[in-house]
Amino acid sequence: NLGAQITQSGSSGGQFFYNPFNIMPSRRRKRDTSSEDLPTKKSRTYQQKKEVATEFNKKRCLAWFHEYTGASEETLGPEGMEKFCEDIGVEPENIVMLVLAYKLNAKNMGFFTVDEWMKGMTELQCDTIGKLQNRLDYLRALLNDPALFKNIYRFAFDFAREKDQRSLDLDTAKAMLSLVLGKDWPLFSYFHLFLEHQTKYKVINKDQWCNILEFSRVIQPDLDNYDEDGAWPVMLDEFVEWLKEKKSNEGREMRS
Repeated sequence: NLGAQITQSGSSGGQFFYNPFNIMPSRRRKRDTSSEDLPTKKSRTYQQKKEVATEFNKKRCLAWFHEYTGASEETLGPEGMEKFCEDIGVEPENIVMLVLAYKLNAKNMGFFTVDEWMKGMTELQCDTIGKLQNRLDYLRALLNDPALFKNIYRFAFDFAREKDQRSLDLDTAKAMLSLVLGKDWPLFSYFHLFLEHQTKYKVINKDQWCNILEFSRVIQPDLDNYDEDGAWPVMLDEFVEWLKEKKSNEGREMRS
């Protein structure tokens, strides 16, 4: 069950964050660097800057891939992914990792194949840690383009689902929705609560998934422009009904 990858963050008001790379969320001890000599660290920094300036090299890119796999392995799995995330300085649950998976057109959550890596990194022109670090802002900026965000959002559904299933199990869907909509949709906390309390839906299908994004974009937080005769999935009609009742009850409690 991919929902087992959900981790709760105490700094986000109880919302859930999703680890789309199947890496167990652990508190890692800080590495003792007291024994490292400063010239070595300076040399490493200089070398990284030097690498950033070099032209893209496929052999170097492939060698970089195999730093996270065995020499003959063609798939980078969860253990290698953890080291990869550490190397580029990004937490696995950071949405930029989802964007990177989108750019690599990765098919299975928690894994990059060598073909996905080579094609994606060639497009990004990244063959070293430093080069990819320099491209992270570019990857984050893709989320600001509505059309590209829609593509990434739709990619997330297929990326996260079990490949023998056509829908997302509810826990996985809630967590992935938190990753892609949690910060920008004013009604997300209510929608998450609705999904938590309802018992009718055990999965979310692709039509519902796509309509949730559309709903978050066009329906005002006060629901003033919601049309009950619109063509929304029944799930969203039920969410609106639930939210109106909840706010009505909250209003009565405040007046009493």
